[in-house]
Amino acid sequence: MAEKAILITGVCGEIGQALVEDLVQRENRTIVTFDLKSLPEKLQGKSTHFEGNILDNDLLAQLTADYEFEVIYHMAALLSTTGEYKPVLAHEVNSCGTIALLKIASEQSQAQGKSVKFIFPSSIAAYGLPNLETKIKNYHISEREWTEPTTMYGCTKLYCEKTGNYYSEYFLQLAEEEPVRLDFRSLRFPGLISAFTVPSGGTSDYGPEMLHAAAKGEPYACFVRSDVRIPFMVMPDAVKSLIMLADAPQENLSTRVYNVTSFSLSAEEFKKLSQKSFPEAKITFEPDLKRQAIVDSWPADLDDSTAREDWGWKPDYDIERAFGEYLVPNIRKRYQ
Repeated sequence: MAEKAILITGVCGEIGQALVEDLVQRENRTIVTFDLKSLPEKLQGKSTHFEGNILDNDLLAQLTADYEFEVIYHMAALLSTTGEYKPVLAHEVNSCGTIALLKIASEQSQAQGKSVKFIFPSSIAAYGLPNLETKIKNYHISEREWTEPTTMYGCTKLYCEKTGNYYSEYFLQLAEEEPVRLDFRSLRFPGLISAFTVPSGGTSDYGPEMLHAAAKGEPYACFVRSDVRIPFMVMPDAVKSLIMLADAPQENLSTRVYNVTSFSLSAEEFKKLSQKSFPEAKITFEPDLKRQAIVDSWPADLDDSTAREDWGWKPDYDIERAFGEYLVPNIRKRYQ
């Protein structure tokens, strides 16, 4: 008999590691994790881990034979900057990998006779503002505005949002009996910052990279202009929002895709906050035109009022708490 469980893909990434740590404290159900890599030492023993490719159909079939998934947190993805160098691979991993899991969740929903919750982290990359003038005029962007992504990562995230909605609302609608469909829910995250994992492959990573370099006493050349502004969120709030969305009653949800955010900072403001805590930090600005163009197309801030109204979203960390209580003390300790 298949065992009931929670599945987390991409567990070795920044969000995946933090999510496992949190769920282990609150869940009695088996946690199954999946990644190309082996589990980090700190997570070993906290889940049943499968090492492999999200595109490996045989491995996915083994998972579905052994487990009945009640919630799937699908974190596995190729990030924005990496995706620009490898767009075909980004499409295969992000789009095809997600569809494979949506198919599994759909089939298990019907087999179990109840909806499997499919929690999907989307991104600010799903947006695409055409120029800086438009970005300045449209400061707080809602879920339905300016969804014209300019990167393969953003295209795949928007596509997966639409496909998740399709599987939840329309798939098998011509069946003789009304099917049990999966319950797809998605969050559009801003730039995410962790004190415990070093970022890699994301276009918003200049913020956390700056802070980690400052703590190590290493010079850092920021790859965007000093005036660039995008929203950010620290990892504890990212995990909190994922779990809150998963726990929200379905009848409270007015959409399947929600913005969440915490605070907005320019690169120059990020530099000043880093140097406030690490006065010797040497931070310069050497914009990379490709990556610069990407962040210029992203909103300066997100409108997350729908999440606040529907399921009570509110971040725990504003700028002061994020730097003073979470980022600086933990990053400082990491490199001492």
